[in-house]
Amino acid sequence: MPHQLSDRLRRTRAPQRRGLWLVLCAASILGVSGMSRAESDHDRARQALEAGEVLPLGTVLERIGRDNPGQVLDVELELDKHGGVARWVYEIKLLRTGGALVKLEVDARTGSVISRKVKD
Repeated sequence: MPHQLSDRLRRTRAPQRRGLWLVLCAASILGVSGMSRAESDHDRARQALEAGEVLPLGTVLERIGRDNPGQVLDVELELDKHGGVARWVYEIKLLRTGGALVKLEVDARTGSVISRKVKD
């Protein structure tokens, strides 16, 4: 009897183990591909800075800070493609003193504000 019970437990747990194994494999593949994409984005951004294609973030924040005071909450540097033309854009979120949230898109090459959205 104990032998039959252990065989039954082994048979019922085998599919669970296979399922867990598949989930772990899928998670590791997705995690690795996500990391490599993030690393390649970071590398491309660094190369753009070194090549003079984008201004340093400090320079951009100094320029926009004159007309857009506030605490910087988030900054992203993205390569946007519009109409077949690619350009680097800083997406910057600021919090004003009164609580308004400001989202700026800034041309990373020139430091000029492309768009500005304010949420009160």
